[in-house]
Amino acid sequence: MNNEWLTIAMPKGRIFDEAVELLRLAGYDLPPEFEESRKLIIESESAGMRFILAKPMDVPTYVEHGVCDVGVAGKDVLIEEERDVYELLDLQISACYMAVAALPGYERKKDIAPKVATKYPNLASSYFRAQGEQVEMIKLNGSIELAPLVGLADRIVDIVSTGQTLKENGLVETEEMMTITSRLIVNPVSYRMKAAAIDEMVTRLEPVIAKEETSE
Repeated sequence: MNNEWLTIAMPKGRIFDEAVELLRLAGYDLPPEFEESRKLIIESESAGMRFILAKPMDVPTYVEHGVCDVGVAGKDVLIEEERDVYELLDLQISACYMAVAALPGYERKKDIAPKVATKYPNLASSYFRAQGEQVEMIKLNGSIELAPLVGLADRIVDIVSTGQTLKENGLVETEEMMTITSRLIVNPVSYRMKAAAIDEMVTRLEPVIAKEETSE
């Protein structure tokens, strides 16, 4: 492996596909079949890049520990994980939002802290604290919508893209918390050691992002 290459952590799936397309539009030579690979480490000699595919929550960890120079992670993950990384650029991809949801007709009971199920306990706790509301957090790793249906929680906090999953499970949004997009993050040491390559990436991506925004 060439140590001069940039090593990039990304989650596989929609974010990876959209980020790779951004890099292509920015002039990086990535082969057409790139997204179809099943490998967890993918290299592009022509672009001088090595991609490490990880779970979304793990991307900031790989970057923080210097295994990867840069990464692409959702703002939700960055807030939740609180890793020691720099956020360089809002890539404006994989846009969605964080919301609170419950069964229709839900009303908070007086003097009882409602139970909230989520994959994002740190983010959710901060949000409710800012609202002056005391809640009991329940950490789940998936199928968050199930919690109110079986009585595990009164409300949930989760990412919403189309709202279809909530609807299919009989839940309704009660609050929209924040918009989420994917960000370009960097390891602080890598930013010093590979500043030229990283700054060039930012410089090449910025006009592409601006153009994509104006075309929407």
